[in-house]
Amino acid sequence: MSALVLLFVCLALGVLVRRFAHPPEGTVRGINWWVLNVALPALVLELIPKVRLDPQLWFLVVSMWLVFAGAWLVFGWLGPRLGWSRQRTGALILVCGLGNTAYMGYPMIAALRGEAGLSLAVVADQLGAFPVLASVAVVVASLYAGRAPHARVIVRRILTFPAFLALLVGVVAGRLGGWPAWLDGVFHPIGETLTPLALFSVGMQFRLRGSRGQWGATAWGLGWKLAAAPAACWVLGVAAGVGGMVLVAGVLQAAMAPMVSATILADEYGLDPELANTVLGLGILVSLVTVPLANAWLGT
Repeated sequence: MSALVLLFVCLALGVLVRRFAHPPEGTVRGINWWVLNVALPALVLELIPKVRLDPQLWFLVVSMWLVFAGAWLVFGWLGPRLGWSRQRTGALILVCGLGNTAYMGYPMIAALRGEAGLSLAVVADQLGAFPVLASVAVVVASLYAGRAPHARVIVRRILTFPAFLALLVGVVAGRLGGWPAWLDGVFHPIGETLTPLALFSVGMQFRLRGSRGQWGATAWGLGWKLAAAPAACWVLGVAAGVGGMVLVAGVLQAAMAPMVSATILADEYGLDPELANTVLGLGILVSLVTVPLANAWLGT
């Protein structure tokens, strides 16, 4: 219970600080730098060596690709029929095809399912969601913005991302028997800074603005991201015989709110930034209810 309270408190503090405290310019950028380049790699280095190889782990990766592929299929089909611009369609594919599997996924799954769930959430994020963001999401953004995607940029994004490098090191460490206790004691406190700082950053970036014409597209987007996508992943998992914590972690990560980085990517490529930010803000609020409900429905 205290972990869920921490989640809400850090989000609320971020909103309140942005609204009333007027923090220095660049505060969010600095916090995000620490989270992505220090705290997240430390958490990955701590948890990945403890993950035991399981034939069912494929589900954690495939479920993240399924969410994105489904968004591309659904919104690519709906867009022309509802009169959406290519920019609006591309924005929904990006923002509702990628979940907030790190900033919100880690702390929420840790609160709901403990360290066993958190270690699997890391696998889904680092081997599933992140490669999607760094590869096919860039391709989609380029196509819908009328630009040509560059393979060199995509490969460089993946190979230079600190948490991905930490993942590779962590896998090797796990195969060699794990880290010595004293080194684990270094990774753990650094990695623990991720939850409060990431949620505080999300709170500081929270926006909920949208013109009247955006609400229909927002409803379609969140209907896929928060309901249909996790349901599709659950069907896939059950049909394939996946069970236990692997099924739970995969479905919950699929159910997370839209990804902050996907919204930034939509903004960079000029893909209806106002809609992207509206979907992000409302998705964060709604997911605070829908993800715990999904967790309760999945049971023990």
